[in-house]
Amino acid sequence: MAAVLACGEGALLSHRSAAALWALMKLPRRQPVEVSATAGRSRPGITVHEGGIYKADRTMVAGIPVTSVARTLFDLAEVVDERKLGRAFEEADRLGLLKMRAVEEVCARGVGRRALRPIRRLIEEAREPVWTRSDLEERFALFCKDNDLAPGATNSEVRGYEIDALWPRERLVVELDGYSFHRHRAAFEADRAKDAALQAAGYRVIRVTDRRLEREPAAIAKEIRQLLSSSPKGGRAGT
Repeated sequence: MAAVLACGEGALLSHRSAAALWALMKLPRRQPVEVSATAGRSRPGITVHEGGIYKADRTMVAGIPVTSVARTLFDLAEVVDERKLGRAFEEADRLGLLKMRAVEEVCARGVGRRALRPIRRLIEEAREPVWTRSDLEERFALFCKDNDLAPGATNSEVRGYEIDALWPRERLVVELDGYSFHRHRAAFEADRAKDAALQAAGYRVIRVTDRRLEREPAAIAKEIRQLLSSSPKGGRAGT
C-alpha cells in the first residue's frame, strides 16, 4: 500500500506484485513492488509501469488498489516466461478467479501489446472441449484398440472403489480424469485417498487426463504396455 500511495493518485498494484496479492504466484526475494500509474518514475524498491488503466481493470484486495485478475494476467505475460504465466493462469482457474470473458476483453483493449500472443494461446487451450465421463471411457476403449492393448475391465470394483479400467492379473488400475469431474478440492482429496488405498492393496495406479489422451496417446500406450509386461502375474487380486 505504501508503494501505491507513493506513486500518486490513481496508482495501483500490478504485474508480479498484483499476482502475488491475488495468490497466483510467489515473489522472489527482494523483488521490487510493481505499480502501474499514469505518470511517475521508478525508485528504490518500486518499479513503475506507466500507462492508462481502464476502470474495468481496477479493483481492491485487502484495501489495496490492484489490477483485476484478468489485467494482472495480461500484464504478467510481458514480464515473466510462458511457464510461469501458465502456472499463474492455472492457479487463477483453480482458485475460481479466472473469468475468460474478462481476459478476452482485456485482450481486445490491448491491441499491439506483446502479451497478446501468450495470453491468446492460453485462452485457446482453455477452450478445448471438456469430455464427459462416458465420452472419455469410450475414447479410452478406442485408444486401447488402436494401440493393440488388451482392454481392461471397465467399471469394476476393487476394495469398495469403482475403477475405470482394471487389469486384475497385472494389478494395474487406470483412472480417467476428466477436468470437469476432478478440478475441485474434494475430488482431488478423494482421488488421493483412493490411490493410496489401492496401492496399499498391491495395485499400481496411473491417471490419464482427457487432454493427455488427446495429445500424447503414444506415450500413454508405451507406459501402459510397459506396466502390463513388467508386473508379476498370477497373484489373486483383492476385490
